[in-house]
Amino acid sequence: MKTAKFRTAVLLVTLVTIVSCATNPVTGRKQLMLISEDKAITASKEAYTKMLAPLDEDGLIDSDAKMTQRVHQITAKLVAQAIKYRPETEKWEWRVKVIEEPETVNAFCMAGGKMAIYSGLIEKLEASDDELAQVMGHEIAHALSAHTAEKMSIALATTVAATTFAITQDRPGVALAGASLAAALAIKLPGSRLAESEADEIGIELAARAGYDPRAAVTLWQKMAKASGNDSEFDFFSTHPAPKKRMEKLDMLVPKMMPYYEAKGERPVYPLETD
Repeated sequence: MKTAKFRTAVLLVTLVTIVSCATNPVTGRKQLMLISEDKAITASKEAYTKMLAPLDEDGLIDSDAKMTQRVHQITAKLVAQAIKYRPETEKWEWRVKVIEEPETVNAFCMAGGKMAIYSGLIEKLEASDDELAQVMGHEIAHALSAHTAEKMSIALATTVAATTFAITQDRPGVALAGASLAAALAIKLPGSRLAESEADEIGIELAARAGYDPRAAVTLWQKMAKASGNDSEFDFFSTHPAPKKRMEKLDMLVPKMMPYYEAKGERPVYPLETD
């Protein structure tokens, strides 16, 4: 009986994997979507709250008012441009927090616009506003492209969690709990080369349209490579493009982005959530 149930579950997972494809809302690429973007947004909201709550209690969220204001000002311009890409995202609860972790060089944007950047990235890299815009633009691009939902779906399709998800569709509480865990894991797992490349291209354009120098995308990754000690030009056993290749590709995009950056006129600002 158990074997039969297991085989049925595996068959269901296989069938769902085959038919559950969607189109990337920005690039048009086909994506595996066992979890819809709406479900990913709900799960991400729950995961974001759980992740930040203990840090907030320890006084590690937005503890530096000047740094927080700087991040908000940059991100607000980027979100305004993101909404132009996908007008329906205006209804998202866009939010950004600064996590006080001096040794962590990282940032993320979950489904639905829930963002955070670690103080270590700002301080260790001595990042300029233009470079921070590249970081946050890249992360926002992941959300615009439904990469969180895609990563959650891949995780569910390749682990035992997929079986649980497939056979418990009539038990929303169980499915949502699994999805919330997958959302939390999604921001910690490396993205695919393709997703990272998509986010690089979209992010540099978002930043340029928001009034930030696209040449900073190259200097940012120069600093990243130096900080990580990884200046290899090869993608050997890596889920991310090697820094040198990444810099070369971004450098090639700069001329195309310069007109956006040099365009005259005020850049719109989106009123970010602050609670």
